[in-house]
Amino acid sequence: MATSSIKQAAYVNAAARYSTLLLRMLFNAVLARILVPDDYGIVAITAVFTTFFSLLADMGLGAGIIQNKELSRKDIGGIFAFSLRLGLVLMAAFAALSFPMARFYGREELVPVGLLLSVQLLLNTLNVVPNALLLKQKEFGKVALRILLSCLISGIAGILMALAGFKYYALVVQALLDAAFIFGWNYFSTRPPMARKVDKASLEKIGRYSAYLFGFNLINYFARNTDNLLIGKVMGAAPLGFYDKSYRLMLYPVHNLTHVITPVLHPILSDHQRDKQYIYDKYLQVVKLLSLLGAFITPFFCFASTEVIRCMYGSQWDAAIPCLQWMSLAMWAQMILSSSGTIFQSLGDTRRLMLSGGLNAVLVVAFIIAGLVEGSLVAVSRNVAIAYNLQFVATFHILIHLSMGFRTRDFLRRFLPDLLVMAAVALAGYATTFFPPMNKWWSLLAKAAAMGGAYLLALTLTGQLKPLLSLLFKKTTNQNNKTHEQVS
Repeated sequence: MATSSIKQAAYVNAAARYSTLLLRMLFNAVLARILVPDDYGIVAITAVFTTFFSLLADMGLGAGIIQNKELSRKDIGGIFAFSLRLGLVLMAAFAALSFPMARFYGREELVPVGLLLSVQLLLNTLNVVPNALLLKQKEFGKVALRILLSCLISGIAGILMALAGFKYYALVVQALLDAAFIFGWNYFSTRPPMARKVDKASLEKIGRYSAYLFGFNLINYFARNTDNLLIGKVMGAAPLGFYDKSYRLMLYPVHNLTHVITPVLHPILSDHQRDKQYIYDKYLQVVKLLSLLGAFITPFFCFASTEVIRCMYGSQWDAAIPCLQWMSLAMWAQMILSSSGTIFQSLGDTRRLMLSGGLNAVLVVAFIIAGLVEGSLVAVSRNVAIAYNLQFVATFHILIHLSMGFRTRDFLRRFLPDLLVMAAVALAGYATTFFPPMNKWWSLLAKAAAMGGAYLLALTLTGQLKPLLSLLFKKTTNQNNKTHEQVS
């Protein structure tokens, strides 16, 4: 059954995401005890290349199909034919790349691994069209079940192959089965037609939209990986390891909280792409929820960074603590900012999305270079946090004022109560620095309790507790004035 409610779709997505997360943690824990680090290293080498090729595989076509409500079955067939040809080209290119890749790293095993992963790349490219159709039809329940089953099947197969002594092939086949199951599920759920030849007219219907989106994704890919490239080159592998650990922790709430909501926004809000007021009103409530969650998460990670690092990775990663302290200051901005791309897409304004991505890339790279000039990993982390907070203002000025036509100042003013809540939690976090020394786990719990109490008190005093509970739990209600609907 199709789901057209943002809240219901988000709940379905959350159930699937967190269930899958637990399954993956379980499977990875089992595999880590069977396989050796070298097995993971073989697959990790290819990850840089597979990520880039996956970016080429989509090219914004999926979002273009969701956005354009006037595509016929003939158009879908022409686009699907293009994705088949694109997939074959990318598969051949990746297979050919596996030979020089093996020579460069001095590992002949990379050749068969690359050949197998090239098939996965073909399946992922073919999956773009049926996956977009499934989302366009708002079949979020089917998507959730698919995610869960594919994780279960591929995970069990990977463990069985590892036990049978197939080493790194267990990880490769696990990824391949996952791609095959997802494509098969999506294809037989949507039955998209396949034209004999590429229809240029069909591609032109989504061409401009998809091209700008692809440009943004390409820019964003390089911007997000420039720090690793430069730090690894200038400072070496060990500092990069500390930086990467803190950076991943900074993104953890973004991936596991924000991305529960954002995948369902585009299919639903694109139905109202000509009604900017409707999209604006719905989006205000989405960012309100993300902002209130970020108001606790940001100061918690800042003042409990020592406990978080030591509990998760051990004291040997203490050099990552000051990096996490600085980068945690960008968590609130990142949680809200990560939802902006789907709104640009829902409005059909991918040109300004690419513009904002280009400006933000220049900003981030400039601040990273400035930190490297200082010669300190902490300086780089501080500058990254500053750059992401500046991105917040710049991106929302483009989105809210230029794309939607509303005043940026009015939009930003809505966050003032949330910032007061964050300040109260930060004050409680500062008070915890005077706690007597204790075990890292007890210290983490003590800080969570102190800051959690301050958070609830501040929410109550600022009148934000009821809105937060309403956004999380209130049932959908039918109202005549759509501009005052809750995120249902």
